[in-house]
Parts: sequence; C-alpha cells; structure tokens
Amino acid sequence: MHAALRKQLGIEAAESVTGGCIHRCYRVRIAGQSRFLKLNDARYADAFAAEADGLVALRANLRAPEPLAHGNIDGQAYLLLDYLALQDTGDFAALGRMLANAHRKPGPRFGWQRDNYIGSTPQTNSWCDDWAEFWLTRRLEPQVSMARQKGFPVALPALKILEGHKPQPSLLHGDLWSGNAGFTAQGPVVFDPAVYYGDREADLAMTALFGGFPREFYEAYNDIYPLPAEYEKRKHLYNLYHLLNHLNLFGGGYLGQVKATLRLLGL
Repeated sequence: MHAALRKQLGIEAAESVTGGCIHRCYRVRIAGQSRFLKLNDARYADAFAAEADGLVALRANLRAPEPLAHGNIDGQAYLLLDYLALQDTGDFAALGRMLANAHRKPGPRFGWQRDNYIGSTPQTNSWCDDWAEFWLTRRLEPQVSMARQKGFPVALPALKILEGHKPQPSLLHGDLWSGNAGFTAQGPVVFDPAVYYGDREADLAMTALFGGFPREFYEAYNDIYPLPAEYEKRKHLYNLYHLLNHLNLFGGGYLGQVKATLRLLGL
C-alpha cells in the first residue's frame, strides 16, 4: 500500500484480509473507524466506480455496504467501503425475503445506466425493451465470442426457451453466488454486485451455482414472490452466462460444465 494513498485517505492502520481473487483487500482504520479497502492497479478504477454505483442502487432495497470513496492515487485504484463484521452463519430465510421484496419492485427497461463488470470481464448494459434480445446480445454473444477466440468450441444456444417469456425488469444483484452474500448482527447483506435491470430468475439461477443456497432461502423467497414452473428450465440458460465467464476467466476447467449446460439446453 503506497504511502501517498495512506496519507490521502488518512489510514491510521491496515491489515490484509480475504476479499476475493481479483483485488487486494484490507481492513483499515480511518478516524478511529474500521473501513474495508479494495486496491488494484490503475486500470481497475472504472471497475471500482461501477461497483460503487451498483452498491448505491442496491442499498435502496437491500442491505449492502456503503461506498465511501473511490478513485486513483499514485497509480493505485481504490474503493473504500463500510466495514461489515460478517458472521459464520445467519438467517437464509431473511435473505430470501429481502431479495424477493427487492425483486418485486419494477424497473424501467432491461439494462442499466452504465456498463459494468462481471468479475473482471466487461459487461454491456445498454438499454433494451426485449428481454430475449438483451440476454442474447448483451450477455451470451460476447461470452461465446471470447470463448471461441480462446479456442474453446462453444455453441451459441437458440433462445426458444425465452419465447413468450415477458418478465418484469427487476433490479438484479447480477453476481449472486454464495460468496457474495453474508450475515451481520443486523441481518443478511449482499456485496460485490454487477447490477442491471433484468429477469429476476437470473439472480435466482446463480444462487444455485458454486455451492448454492440452502432450502430455507428458496422457500422464503417463494412465499413472497413465487417462481413459475418454467424457471427450472430457464435457469440453465441464465447460468450458462456465468459458466462461460468462468471459462473465459479461469480456463478449460469449466468447459465440462459449459458443455453439460448446453446439453441441458438441447445442444
């Protein structure tokens, strides 16, 4: 951590903590208060700006850390957040209710006010009135194109499964796996978003990836905002996006899951 950054942010003490596989993360003390600091090189400044933008949006309806500052100091991009004291476990039913209530509030169209990132991959969010078109052109096509450029033989699925599906635009977390949700003494929290207005089923689908959420989460969600039966088929199309992204970011270890998902979609 550069001395210029310590001085400008007023950091009195810092200790390294875990916080994902992309950024360097610290618990810092500023003016006697604990804060959470993410650092990376200057090229990540826009990613931190996008994350701050997403957290502000989520905080209108979900519990999430408050972004306090972001920018670039002496070649280091940074994002300063509230520090959340996460617990080892918590009330997943409360998390399900919180998400369902947030999803029930309609948005204007599909997309978002700015592009952002899914992990470190750019994510296009230009506005669209048709959900199937949005999912094809803003989500699947860019990932399939990247995969083919890397030499992975990946097919682009037809979107017949979305024919006649007219979901309400809901504000999505966008990257809602088990590592991006947690619990404090005040209740459930979410973080590390990739927000946009989309089909709420896309958020729910990702909760089933990479370990999944427990049964009480889904029961509580469905008590407030029941999922249609067709979700069980569509979720594979939505999770294909995240599996493709992991294939592009981390390599061929995810190719088997991508191919298995394509088979579930009839390819």
